Amino acid sequence: MTKTRSLLRSILYVPGANARALEKSDGLAADGIIYDLEDAVAPEAKGPSREKLREHLAASRFPGLKIVRINPIETREGTEDLLMARGSGIDAVLLPKVEDGDMLEAAARALDEMDAPAGLRLWAMIETPRGIARAEKIARKGVRGRLSAFVVGTNDIRLATDIQPDAGRTELLPWLMQIVLAAKANGLYVLDGVFGDLRDGEGLRLECAAGRRMGFDGKTLIHPAQIDPANAAFGPSEAEIGEAEAIVAAFERPDNAGRGVIQLDGRMVERLHLTQARRVLLRRDEIATRSFETPSNDA
Repeated sequence: MTKTRSLLRSILYVPGANARALEKSDGLAADGIIYDLEDAVAPEAKGPSREKLREHLAASRFPGLKIVRINPIETREGTEDLLMARGSGIDAVLLPKVEDGDMLEAAARALDEMDAPAGLRLWAMIETPRGIARAEKIARKGVRGRLSAFVVGTNDIRLATDIQPDAGRTELLPWLMQIVLAAKANGLYVLDGVFGDLRDGEGLRLECAAGRRMGFDGKTLIHPAQIDPANAAFGPSEAEIGEAEAIVAAFERPDNAGRGVIQLDGRMVERLHLTQARRVLLRRDEIATRSFETPSNDA
């Protein structure tokens, strides 16, 4: 049975062709894993990798979200990937290079025809100029079916547009915010692209922090060493938790009952801040109960 989980701080790509990486992935502290059958697998290895992944998923004890990135659905490999994925107990199928709502509609229809579980969701890679330009239309049409998340493919965007962004991704920011806005307007999760320099821990930390400020729900990763920094950046800090607890406690005082605005530490606090505070505490509790131990067969 698929799981519903709002924690998407760290979503790690794992090559479907790499047996050792698949084996090690079960013990990682990522919130989710994208098992990649597309870019990470050479053309001649597509079939064997699919079967290897099928076997791995059948035995996997990973407690987080499980996502399979398939090949383009209009190809034979993509169709075979989808057939494998629909019966593997995963949470979502990630479609590459989504450029219009029709692609999502076709994938949702195919899953319905395959009698896929109702909880099996679709995630969409937004990684081309056309996909960015149509992000809002894609989101609006996709949510009528199985779509639940956008994943940004920053490397493909760079390749397709020939831009050369600086360390702060200044040249990418307008497009990234366009994708975030489209996702949020339609109730979708949205995940930031990967950070490619494994030697630059500070650069990763800064990019994760920037991604959170921009409204991303988490970051896609390419190496297990990136999991802890992403989890820290996209989880509430001790200061945020302390402030949230103070706001909730203040509104719960009898003398503030029914008030829309109160004073706290010399500043005005509205009920929208109470809503935000409760979200922070809910996230804290979700993280606290996130188990990385082997789940039972009933999980």
